Parts: sequence; structure tokens; C-alpha cells
Amino acid sequence: MKHTYIKLVGLFALIILLSSCKKWVDYNPREDFRISELDYLKSEEDYRTMTVSAYTPMQWMTYMVMIGDIATDNSVSGGENASDVLSFQQIDDYTHTPVNANLTEIWQAAYEGINRCNYLQQYKEQNPDGRQIVFAGKDALYGEVYFIRAYYYFSLVKMFGDVPLFTDRRLSLSDSKKLQRSPKASVYQQIETDLNNAINVLPATQVQKGRITKHAALALLGKVLLYQGKYTQAAEKLQSVIDANAFSLVNNFGSVFLSSGENGPESVFEIQYSNTSPYYNWGGVTRGQGNLAVQMCGIRGLNGSAAMPYASGWSFNLPTQNLVNAFEAGDSRKAVTILDIEAYKNANPSFGITYQVAPYKNTGYYNQKYHPRKNETSGQVELNYLNNYRTIRYADVLLMAAEAYTKSTTPDISKAQNYLNQVRRRAFGDTQHDITATGDALYQAILEERRLEFAMEGERFFDLVRTDQTSKITGFVKGKHEVFPIPQREVDISGISQNNGY
Repeated sequence: MKHTYIKLVGLFALIILLSSCKKWVDYNPREDFRISELDYLKSEEDYRTMTVSAYTPMQWMTYMVMIGDIATDNSVSGGENASDVLSFQQIDDYTHTPVNANLTEIWQAAYEGINRCNYLQQYKEQNPDGRQIVFAGKDALYGEVYFIRAYYYFSLVKMFGDVPLFTDRRLSLSDSKKLQRSPKASVYQQIETDLNNAINVLPATQVQKGRITKHAALALLGKVLLYQGKYTQAAEKLQSVIDANAFSLVNNFGSVFLSSGENGPESVFEIQYSNTSPYYNWGGVTRGQGNLAVQMCGIRGLNGSAAMPYASGWSFNLPTQNLVNAFEAGDSRKAVTILDIEAYKNANPSFGITYQVAPYKNTGYYNQKYHPRKNETSGQVELNYLNNYRTIRYADVLLMAAEAYTKSTTPDISKAQNYLNQVRRRAFGDTQHDITATGDALYQAILEERRLEFAMEGERFFDLVRTDQTSKITGFVKGKHEVFPIPQREVDISGISQNNGY
């Protein structure tokens, strides 16, 4: 499926653009030889193609993962200077405003995805011609649609709090002035409804890698419940994933982030990227077929012999010394997460490594999980790295379950310790680092484990906010920075209210 996403972008964008010209009830775009929704969803193949297109905007939300670390003590913006991708610099410094290109891009991508899901929802029972298209597996296909829409709304509510909520149809341009923000609780309620509907019809496995399964929907629902403090319910959903015995922690933590480790035994859900058709457009939201964040995380001006595995990049999203110091001695995740380029250079003199020190906010460290590697891109190389985002790993399921059992109405400390220690045993390769604490000490140990396990994977900011531990973030103002500002252009066009303090 990762080879299919981007090929559909142009087609679907054309449909949306041309069909938005339909301003009057009695106007038929066919009169002007225009393509519209009347020309699609005529067959099973159309429905399946449109469902794949609903996945695509997930690829465009790469910056949300980077922000999840840059906005915390895990990393700094980096880059060439203080104005290099100013949107990142402002978020790092907590001077961001509603005029922020990265936040606007996340908002637009999420709502484009929602619109695509709603287009399918609008014509689920009858296609635009009024005919019912029936085929085997249609309910399961719509399970994917429900998950995808839930993912987009979950991303929005984490980033922006109260957001416009609509589910019955694709919005047209004339609807923009009618939009209102819905309370976060209402958005969460819809997310839960979509995920429960998905769970009821999705298969446990999919033939095509990257497609959503029942287990992925259960895991995301567990996460959504955890974010709302519904710990007992979260534990139940996450336990269902664990009991399915469909996933396992791979022995070598580092292998998870190699191209050979994509969609592996630990993968519950990954956002797929590819480089087989090296499309690129520097001025577009889509930009390319690959994961742009990988290029951004690389070492500037890196050169060396053919034996050196790394490629160069733009020196953004640099891990901090604070994060480096957080790892205990013997924790194998440190070397996988943090690339100390000077130490690496000294350890491999035969590579003849040269590089440019990160010009801005240099820490000496780089994000190794998503660092660009040779032979993993094509065409316009910066825009076509094939690295998937490991969006939900089995380790996440275990640590969320541990947290949920610790905070449940009736805590299960034994299970919490067990799931926490499964992750730690993989990290240290022994049982000598097991956690035996209980109560709040156990809870804090789980949260700290989440930092170490998912460092540079975009979880840190959202974890600190939902657990009310934002005092660890320099510059964070309570009552304001729990959410990001609504993009100003959305406020101007739709007249919706702005978040507090912006």
C-alpha cells in the first residue's frame, strides 16, 4: 500500500477542487465537462481506491512528530540559524503565534483527511448516482475509514483542543463560515464511536502491510481513553491487544528503525512512506512521496567513505544533553536513539568522516531513529526517504497498559510491573533493572520509561501535558501552552474562536 498513496493525491485533489465549483443546486458540472463526485464511487474498485486516498494525508503530518520532541526537554530545533524554518524555532522557544506554517500544515492535512473519510461516509449506503454498491468486505473497508477519521481527530484534539467536528459529509467552501469549535469532550466521544465501530468490523490481520487491523483500533482506543483519564476502560482495551498474542518485542531494539524492521512483529500501526515513484513539489503540502522529517534530522554536510551508512541532512531536531543524561548505564536504547557524531567519527576512522557542526543550537547529538541513511531515497532525495513512522509500537501498548493498571479504579500492580519490566528487559538485556516500586513511584517510573522508549518519536510533549508535568518544559505557560494556537487563516476565514493566550 505504501506504493499507492501518493499516486492518488493528484486525482483526489482534482476531484475536490473541481467539485467545489458546484455552487448551485441545479448546476451539473458535466455540462462544462468537469470531473465531479458524480463520476466516482461507481464500483468496488472506486471505493477501495478512495479508502486508500483517505490514508494519504497522514503522510503530510510529519511535523507533528518533530514538534512532539522539539516542544520539550528532549530536543531543540537546530537548523542553520534562528530564522531557518521559523515555525520550529518559535515552538522551541515558546514564542509561537497563530501565524505558524507548521501548525497550519498539520491542521490542513488532518482536515483534508477527515474530508476524504466523510466523502466515503456520505456515499456509504448509496453512491452519488443513488445506487447501492454492494461487495464483500465493504464493512471491513469502512472500518479502516472510521479508524483513519478517528486518528485525524485525535491528532487535532491533542494539538488544538476544541476543534470543528463534522462527520456526515465532505464540507464545501460555502460551509466554512458555518464552522464552530466543538468541546474537546464531544470530539473525544466521536473518536471513541468511530474506533468502536472500526473494532466491530475490522479483521485481526491484513494481507497488505500497513492496512489497519482490529488490534490497531483497539490500541488507539486504549490510547484515547488513557488521554482522557479513563484508566480502567483503557486497561481493558489494551489488555485485549496483549492477549491476542499478535505482537512481540523484537530482541534488537535498533532493528525496529531500520528499513528491514518496518511492519515487523512489534508494529501495531505504521504510517507508510515510499520512494518508488519519486514525485516532488517543494511548494506543496505533499512535497514528495517520502518522509521529509528524515532529511531534516540528518547531519549537515556529512561525507565519508562508501562504508559509512549515513547520509547528510539539515541538522534539525537535535537531542539535548538532558535527554542523553536520562539514560541509565547499560540501556541499549541510548545508542539507538542518540547519534553522537564525534564519538562515531572517532570510533570509525576508516570512514574518513567530515561534517559541518550544526550551525544553530548545536548539541553534538542527532536523532538516529530517523536519521537519513544511504540508498533509502530516490529522485529528489530530500523529499523521498522511505522511512515509515512507527506510530503505535507494541512497547507503547505495554507501557500504556502498565500506566492504566497503575491508575485504574482497582489497580493491578503486578500487571503494571510486568508490562513495564518487559520493556526494560529488552532495553537492558537482563532482569537486574526490573522495577519493584508501587504507588506513585511506579507511576513515575512508567512515565520516565515512556520518555526513554519513545524519545524522538514525538510522544514527549503530549505525555507531559496529559500527565500535568509541564514544569519540565522551559518557557511553558500553564493555561496557554497545553494546546497550540488555531491557525490564523482558519480564524480569519471561518470566524472560529482562538485558543486562550494567543
